[in-house]
Amino acid sequence: MTATVTITTLSGADTFSGYCARPAGEPKAAIVVIQEIFGVNAGIRRKCDVLAEQGYLAVAPDLFWQLERGIELDPDIEPEFQRALDLMGKFDADEGVRDIEATIKWARNESGGRKVGAVGYCLGGKLAYMTAARTDSDATVGYYAVGVDEMLNEAKAIANPLMLHIPQEDGFVDKAAQAAMHDGLDAHAKVTLHDYPGLDHGFATQFGKRRDEEGAKLADSRTDAFFTEHLS
Repeated sequence: MTATVTITTLSGADTFSGYCARPAGEPKAAIVVIQEIFGVNAGIRRKCDVLAEQGYLAVAPDLFWQLERGIELDPDIEPEFQRALDLMGKFDADEGVRDIEATIKWARNESGGRKVGAVGYCLGGKLAYMTAARTDSDATVGYYAVGVDEMLNEAKAIANPLMLHIPQEDGFVDKAAQAAMHDGLDAHAKVTLHDYPGLDHGFATQFGKRRDEEGAKLADSRTDAFFTEHLS
């Protein structure tokens, strides 16, 4: 079952929407799905649907709501891709993480106090790293996170498991940034990094030309096992 839900900000002063997919029975846990720069589009909604099919309560908050509510963009349409880049430049990541924290709180309550994890893609991959460092997410996964190499000082605050998927030919994360991520995180007891030779940014997108089927299935199988281990 799917629905649009209303989530209250941490301050209680406003609300924003989220796409929620519920399993057929009681959820085994909840997972917050963190959008790319394209908003809560068909691909992100499908990520939620798949998680619900696996038994999770899944919710994708509309993190661009303070810029414009209800944004949905297609990365394969060039003008929409350019608009997404513009939105990313205007987006306040610190505010975004606070909205993710509010969504985790909502999901914990909505699932009856069960564990809550998070998974993010692209911009959401960076926000997943920040979520692991700044919130009580029980387990967090980031795909092709941008800018983590500039935030490694936050790694000391990561108390619960974090997994990052790193495509080695990422056009937005160069080899120096990838090396910095390994240097800063490989020794962290709570962090696991997986590299994907030959793959580019967006390889695990649900739909569209960026998807690499083999790479997406491998990364998603690792994510599934990770959540099974840490959210059960």
